[in-house]
Amino acid sequence: MIDPTLSPEIAAELRSSPDLLRLTRSGARMDTTHNPALLFVLPAFLVLLAVLTSTEPLFVAGVGTGVIVLFRWIAMDNSYRSTRRRLHLARAHADRYILPEDLDHPCQMLLRRAQNAVDAILNSKVHKAGLIDSIDNQVSLPEELWEVAQRLRRLSAMHTEHGRLVPRELPPGMEDAFKPYTSALDAAWTSLTHRVRHLEKYAKQVLKADKVYHTHKRLEALAAKTPEYQRLIADTVRDDLAKQHIKELSDQAAHVRRMFEESIVQARQAAGELLRTPFSDPPGGAVEGPGKSTEYGTT
Repeated sequence: MIDPTLSPEIAAELRSSPDLLRLTRSGARMDTTHNPALLFVLPAFLVLLAVLTSTEPLFVAGVGTGVIVLFRWIAMDNSYRSTRRRLHLARAHADRYILPEDLDHPCQMLLRRAQNAVDAILNSKVHKAGLIDSIDNQVSLPEELWEVAQRLRRLSAMHTEHGRLVPRELPPGMEDAFKPYTSALDAAWTSLTHRVRHLEKYAKQVLKADKVYHTHKRLEALAAKTPEYQRLIADTVRDDLAKQHIKELSDQAAHVRRMFEESIVQARQAAGELLRTPFSDPPGGAVEGPGKSTEYGTT
């Protein structure tokens, strides 16, 4: 995950160097010593030997080797500069990206659910057609995803610290002393799970609208030929049945149109509910996924 507010150029540089991001996150140092003079030792030695011995083939070999080494040095120097630039960017923006190893397994799974929901929305036909973009999905959803990812990273770090500090076996009577800290982790997990469920609800409504939209588009193609069908019925069916069939054609088209419009309204309502819901505990403390007493309960 990369902060969506970063410039596209910097974001692309960071995405192209996952190994450097991990190196930066681990605090390890990369060997950036650069001594190009060592590359020219062999060709210089061959040229010197050719001059001393007056051996023309040796002189040609030395010059040829020098040219090869020169091109190699240019390539290495470009690679070296590029690596240094990306390493500098990784360090300068260390708080603007989140790696898989920044999250524990439950948080990784919850973030993946959020990512899948956002991908489903942004790749839907109704979104691409501009039919549900009442909250500017292209901007709002990546920002929502980044907010969730940041909070999951913090929760993962605190959960790791909690597991390190809280003894596995507590002395009798000491359980209540640690309970508020465990409850804080549970509340954060519940809030984030609730937030992701809102995203999934929005995605579910969008996928529903997508299916109706697909049917609606096909029916529109048929609707363009409605006069031909009506003439066919009028020419081949007696009057009383012809009127009924023609009415059914019109009614069915109106029914699908209503279903399509309702599905779009429901998707927009789900989007509005997502925006109105703050990052806080849901009523009743409902939670799904890892339970309070298992993943984020007492160690």
